Amino acid sequence: MMTKLIGKNDPRYFSRTSDLSYDKHNYKIVCKDKSFVVESWDEVQEYWWNNYNSPTFDAVVHVLDKPKSNKGFK
Repeated sequence: MMTKLIGKNDPRYFSRTSDLSYDKHNYKIVCKDKSFVVESWDEVQEYWWNNYNSPTFDAVVHVLDKPKSNKGFK
């Protein structure tokens, strides 16, 4: 027996608490012939899904702390 899930239009449905960015990391995608940094997990997923079927796909992902801002109290 499968459990029936609630629909997205149900008021009990929850997806997130804020529309603001809460990604606290950058991500370095490292391949044999290149590497680059992206600013969101969505970008990592996009790169992965667009390239994983390539016979030469060899990427790994490193999680990096975002640089701290110098904004604040003085």
